[in-house]
Amino acid sequence: MPQFELRFPPDQIESLAERFSYADDAACRKAGASAQRRGAYTRSEFLTVCNWKTLRSASRVKANSETAIQDSTRVALTSPNEVDRMDALVALEGVGVPTGSALLMFAFPDDYPILDVRALESLGVPGRSQYPVSFWVDYLQACRKLARENQVSIRTLDKALWQYSKELS
Repeated sequence: MPQFELRFPPDQIESLAERFSYADDAACRKAGASAQRRGAYTRSEFLTVCNWKTLRSASRVKANSETAIQDSTRVALTSPNEVDRMDALVALEGVGVPTGSALLMFAFPDDYPILDVRALESLGVPGRSQYPVSFWVDYLQACRKLARENQVSIRTLDKALWQYSKELS
């Protein structure tokens, strides 16, 4: 299991999160809230979140049917098991663990971080081209623990991790 350790003092989490700036995510937040209420993403909502996370797989994610998206995201949004949630998402064409994490975060912003190379850098872990679901589960547990220990929301921690890396570069 990788060692996920903050590369900055914990008392900087909130100030880093306040400086967080990234592409407008209002449409994704709306899509995630609707999906969470409904228990599944629609194809349009799914494409909105996937394209926000990465445009590189846009043609591949478009290949998923409405039925496949609803079936897979229903499992992802309702299963009590974290492995089953992510397995359902990465079964969709063009969806890797980072995009799956964005789909989960926008549906449940208080419960999930987004797996991103910037966040990993801030935790002293190198990014990779592929992430196994087991890596995601370890990352998720580490982020939840860090958020709990530092008495911040997981989204605040997530923003701080991304921003710290951005400011390093």
